[in-house]
Amino acid sequence: MSTLTPDRKLTVLDAPSNLGLRPLAEDVIPGCYKAPWALRDNGLVARIGAADAGALVPPRYVATWKPGDGVRNGAAIAAYTRRLADRVAGIRADGGFPVLLGGDCSILLGSALALRRTGRYGVAYLDAHTDFRHLGNSPHVGAAAGEDLALVTGRGDDYLTDIDGLRPYVRDEDVIVLGVRDDDDAKELAAEGIAYVAGNDIPLEAAERVLVRDDLDGFWIHVDADVLDPSVLSAVDSPAPGGLTGDQLAGLLRGLLALPGAAGIQFTIFDPDLDEDGGQAATLTDILVSALT
Repeated sequence: MSTLTPDRKLTVLDAPSNLGLRPLAEDVIPGCYKAPWALRDNGLVARIGAADAGALVPPRYVATWKPGDGVRNGAAIAAYTRRLADRVAGIRADGGFPVLLGGDCSILLGSALALRRTGRYGVAYLDAHTDFRHLGNSPHVGAAAGEDLALVTGRGDDYLTDIDGLRPYVRDEDVIVLGVRDDDDAKELAAEGIAYVAGNDIPLEAAERVLVRDDLDGFWIHVDADVLDPSVLSAVDSPAPGGLTGDQLAGLLRGLLALPGAAGIQFTIFDPDLDEDGGQAATLTDILVSALT
């Protein structure tokens, strides 16, 4: 198992894809693609002492979509997933510990594919929402950022869920969702055998039981900024009350990163367009620095 140790240097890669989100308003594309810039402007890379792996530029965002079209920007997401998987794999092969700055939650497909190519990995999924929409529970699919947990566990069209013939990238029993606020949605996870801890009281032991096992090669950490309470950070597309404080998130991440098998981490959904004075970018940067140093 790999983990964050002195010989595995934090390596930041921008993954500024907004392909997995629907427009927040007519003719307004999601601004989460700007998040890496906002975090870098607050000195994130230098403050965590990370190597800089640059950025992976996503394909063009196309806003036009209607029910029946499948996943919005689906072909572009599939192409980006392959390229992102290659970049994550390259960082790991060079001895780095990937720190991905998204972008929306659909970048999880690239991270999960990179790890699946080398073995069996789990996911610690920190999010206010389950992101588990699929045709088994919805009349149609649309925005991959609301479906990415379903996609990485093999639920959806082959061109997204079975790249390289590796479906599923993550098995149901190898996932734990942390911080979800909608108990009704979370009950479906339980029915499918996916572990979860609702609310903001999250014992590290719950994650350790799922993620640190002899049959796993390690695990990836996904962080959607909406896991934070809106009083801490509201510049996300779907804020939900009852979330974590900054100290709670930083402490939880430090605990996860210290577990055997931690293989990388990504941060998603923060939208600088909703942060008029830049104060929330500064707050989020401080939280990430606390978690990663």
